[in-house]
Amino acid sequence: MSLTRADIADRLVVNLNFPKSDAMRFVDDFFETIAQSLEDGEVVKLTGFGNFDLKNKNARPGRNPKTGKEVTITPRRVTTFKAGQKLKNRIDRVVPATAAAFD
Repeated sequence: MSLTRADIADRLVVNLNFPKSDAMRFVDDFFETIAQSLEDGEVVKLTGFGNFDLKNKNARPGRNPKTGKEVTITPRRVTTFKAGQKLKNRIDRVVPATAAAFD
């Protein structure tokens, strides 16, 4: 299962009685603000959740897995996310059913 923008908006509607259109606009504005901040080179810090940051990747040699031909991977910027300690603690408390089967 995955959480979508619509799911987040629906939770705002149910939990905070937001009108549906306002909830969608809020969610869209929230993610647009994060995207714009990253585009501007800023680190996005969400206290208790984690940090989004940009990393510059240099050009490097690579290989096409299909043909085996060597290619140069172009330099690029990538977004990274590092979970905050509170989020890590919450995730660590939940043991997936598949992991519990191995105990």
